[in-house]
Amino acid sequence: MPLGEISGTKTYAPSLGELVLYSYGLCGVRRTAILQEHMADAHVAANLLLADWSLKGINLWQVDKIVIPLVRGQATYDLEPSVVVMLDTYINLQQGSALTDSIILPVGRTEYASYPNKETIGRPTIFWMNRQLKPTVTLWPVPDGQHISMTAFVLRQSDDANFDNASIPSIPQVWLYAFATGLAAKLALSWAPERLQFLLPAEAAAYLAASSHNVETANTYISPMIGGYYRT
Repeated sequence: MPLGEISGTKTYAPSLGELVLYSYGLCGVRRTAILQEHMADAHVAANLLLADWSLKGINLWQVDKIVIPLVRGQATYDLEPSVVVMLDTYINLQQGSALTDSIILPVGRTEYASYPNKETIGRPTIFWMNRQLKPTVTLWPVPDGQHISMTAFVLRQSDDANFDNASIPSIPQVWLYAFATGLAAKLALSWAPERLQFLLPAEAAAYLAASSHNVETANTYISPMIGGYYRT
C-alpha cells in the first residue's frame, strides 16, 4: 500500500481473546505472564460486563422485534428467557387485506393487581410483563379474538462472550474501547487492584462516550393543549 493511502476497509473486529490480552495489558499483566486462570477469569468477567451494561440502559443493538399470536380468552403468554424487558408494544388488527396497529401501554404488578375483573374480554389496552426467570406478558382486557397478534420491541440479553473459534463480542465497533476498559477494571479487582484508581475513571469516561451515541436520532415535540381556551 503506498505511503499515506487509507485502508479503505471497515472490518476491524477483534476477537474476545485479543481484547482480553489488551485489557490485561491495561492491568499491567504482560502477555507472557498470562496463565490459564487468567483466561478463565476473563471469560467470566466479559460476560458479567455485558450483563452489567443491560442494567445501565437500553442498548440499541440488543433491541429486537417479536410477534406473538393472540388467542381469544387467553390473557398470559410466555416470553423467551432472553427477553430482559418489553419496550414499545402494539396489537395488530386484520381488517380485510389491511393491518391496523394499536399501541398498548405497560403497567406494573401493583396496578394490574388492582383491576377488579381480570377476565374482562375486549381490546387489550395495557400489558404487564412478569419479569421472572421464565418471563411472561399478561394483557388486559383479555383478547377478544378480533386482534390477531401482538408486536413488541424487546431488549434482549447479549450473546455469550466466548473464546471459541475466535468469537467476537456482540457489541458495535464504537463500544470496543468501553468494553476493553470495563473488562480491565473487572480483572484488576483480582489481578491488579493497585491499577483501579486509574482504570475506574477510564472505564467511566469510555462508557459515557459510547453511551452518548446510544440513542435514537429522533425529535421530541411538546405542545400545550389549548382547546379549553376556545370553549364557549
